[in-house]
Amino acid sequence: MSVLASAGERNVLEELSRFRTAFYGCLSARADAFFELSDALLCADGPTRTPVELSLLAEHQRGYGSLYGALNHGRLDTNALRDLLVSLPLPRFDGRIVLTVDVSPWLRSDAACSPERLFCLVHGRNGRSSDHVVPGWPYSFVAALTPDRTSWTQVLDAVRLGPVDDAAAVTADQLRAVVDRLIAAGQWRHDDRDILVVMDAGYDVMRLAWVLRDLPVELVGRLRSDRVLRRPAPSREEYYRAHPRGGHPPKHGQEFSLARPESWPEPSVVTMNDTPRYGKAEARAWDRLHPKLQQRYAWIDHDGELPLVEGTLIRLNVDHLPGDRDAPPVWLWSSATGATPDDVDFAWSCYLRRFDLEHTFRLFKQSLGWTRPRLRDPQAADRWAWLVITAHTQLRLALPLTADRRKPWEKTTRPGIALTPTRVRRGFRHIRPHLGSPARAPKPTRPGPGRPPGSRNRHTATRYDVDKTVKGPEIVTERNQRHEGTRSEATSEPVICDVL
Repeated sequence: MSVLASAGERNVLEELSRFRTAFYGCLSARADAFFELSDALLCADGPTRTPVELSLLAEHQRGYGSLYGALNHGRLDTNALRDLLVSLPLPRFDGRIVLTVDVSPWLRSDAACSPERLFCLVHGRNGRSSDHVVPGWPYSFVAALTPDRTSWTQVLDAVRLGPVDDAAAVTADQLRAVVDRLIAAGQWRHDDRDILVVMDAGYDVMRLAWVLRDLPVELVGRLRSDRVLRRPAPSREEYYRAHPRGGHPPKHGQEFSLARPESWPEPSVVTMNDTPRYGKAEARAWDRLHPKLQQRYAWIDHDGELPLVEGTLIRLNVDHLPGDRDAPPVWLWSSATGATPDDVDFAWSCYLRRFDLEHTFRLFKQSLGWTRPRLRDPQAADRWAWLVITAHTQLRLALPLTADRRKPWEKTTRPGIALTPTRVRRGFRHIRPHLGSPARAPKPTRPGPGRPPGSRNRHTATRYDVDKTVKGPEIVTERNQRHEGTRSEATSEPVICDVL
């Protein structure tokens, strides 16, 4: 077999085997059925339309009843699985870790008997007029990005947002837990540069930057084009020189309106780069800009005077989008100050890599069938979500071992370009025999007696109301996301994707 051709491939095979054994160790109740279900998901020939079809595959040796038994009554140590995910080698941008966070919903509009559903905002293709809300379970994902133009990401954590959760607080706790795990696993050391976290316009990046200011992280987020920030306040000497009569020095400087160019001073940094898809990319940056906080709604847990959260404002503008379409500018805010030209280019290029996570969501939903099961219990949905994440991690580890088994009508993968997750999954069945399985063989059994003749099930399932609309980042589905020229969640403006 080709998977045993070289020592490097054997090392990859051993690493994948160790991950599978460690993943099996995270399971307790229904561990064998749960593990066989993950193998069946990895070895399926096509998109997963319903989990019960996986029980018909040769990799699933148990009955279909064990499949739902594992999802409904299995036990999974999610903390141990999170530690396992962060212990794997991470992709880096010039030695620096880059993370992204985003929310994707599991829409359950017809599941009246499923508790803890929220109203998830779904954006249409025709702008704000076609937006609507659909009940579902929103999940917040944290993933590590890769520097190459690829559809691969490394998912590190997933949290389902509940009815009483504030999305910003959950995101802050989630990022803090991931960073702490990365430090404990030795992925980040004190002499390394800060971990970069990129996010879209639905997040309050300035509030998150203040909450996570004690961590070695730099946050970069997109701003709406109608925001108004403030420049740094003048020093006491400058103020009293301009106002001889005295008075209390101001806390905030002059306004910086993103929509009014006349309010912009000279930028502190200007960079120009040539891109193969969008022509020239010009980035202008202004140092030490901050919002003027006046309301305590988002800062209700903050005691004392509202803080000054200073950062670097970046305006990215390119010549055109693919198809010679007009490209509106993109405004970014970084929590770091004193940025150099290299720092500015690094920030906006990493932000554009954030859209790779949309490919992962599309793979989860369309190929791996993340949102396909009609599960009633949200805890069972959490187990299925972690199973999908684990399957995706095994596909990523198996990438160096997989040969391209393309179909006759598919394009040939160019040399030096990584296979897509779908093509790696197509070849996983040929790798699995060399990995082994820690799951035990199924025991012979007989069908149960079933329901006694003449009996009726008089139990009526409890119906639950949809609780509320989730507070925080707006939630979209992958069928409404376009990789090039996609619309902004908050401003309905086309954004620039995949410049590099």
